[in-house]
Amino acid sequence: MKINQTILKEFILLGFSVYPHVQTFLFVVFFCLYFLTIAGNLAILGLTWVDRSLHTPMYLFLSALSFSETCYTLTVIPRMLEDLLANNRSISVTGCGLQMCFFLGLGGTNCIILTLMGYDRFLAICNPLRYPLLITNIVCGQLVASAWVGGFFISLIETALIFRGSFCKPDLVKHFFCHMRAVVRLSCIDSDLTEFTVTLISVSGLLGTFMLIILTYIFILSTVLRIPSAEGKQKAFSTCASHLMVVIIHFSFASIVYLKPEASGGDDTLIAVPYTVITPFLSPIIFTLRNKDMKNAFRKMMEKTVTLKNFCCFKA
Repeated sequence: MKINQTILKEFILLGFSVYPHVQTFLFVVFFCLYFLTIAGNLAILGLTWVDRSLHTPMYLFLSALSFSETCYTLTVIPRMLEDLLANNRSISVTGCGLQMCFFLGLGGTNCIILTLMGYDRFLAICNPLRYPLLITNIVCGQLVASAWVGGFFISLIETALIFRGSFCKPDLVKHFFCHMRAVVRLSCIDSDLTEFTVTLISVSGLLGTFMLIILTYIFILSTVLRIPSAEGKQKAFSTCASHLMVVIIHFSFASIVYLKPEASGGDDTLIAVPYTVITPFLSPIIFTLRNKDMKNAFRKMMEKTVTLKNFCCFKA
């Protein structure tokens, strides 16, 4: 039981206030990264929508991931940027619960979509003849919908466990958003069991999706090694390279957040930055710069834009 039983109606997000001399610098850095993240994800969504050659399951999964990551960053980064310049960092208990629910739900959705992208590559390489029958655009849409349902189902369970009781003073959340570990420690009831339970659920989901991806790549590798030509092997590996890079970055940073031992609030704050800011920034860059189809689609769109501009100038 907490010593101070004053029931809280709002929290104070400490965020980066422990580093007062670098908050303006952090604002500039995070704002630039966020702007580039949104621009990259919108570019992927726009190209996939406009270019009919990208209307395939592979790129539908990619656009679904871009949309999910855009929503994911919206739950945390705008509020973080505001708090870097504001004196009042309070957030209501309800607002905190909503932020946590959407953050966990979208994070889980991203993990499941990455798993589905691995499954898509597995079918394309290991069962190329049956692939068009197994993964249609309709099936792709159904799988993406199931990813959202699964992500938010887990999120609602975790959020309900954390917010089932009241919260007591101190009202300081030692984080830049409503991270579950930082919030659960303010509960009026014994928080150890709750923290263990929600951490176990998160780690199980994280490791479960990661192990499924590893399993698909074991089958992919065994199939690729049986391809007789070096060109065929290189082509098969190239279709997986971007996805594999994003998986490594995503799950590496996530494991640092959820698998690390209990740490101080400042450590939690700094450790969460790569997972919430860097990973969404790198993902669209990797998928676009290493993908010939995306670069060709962008080139065609720019050529059409220039042609249309010249035509309009000529008419004028």
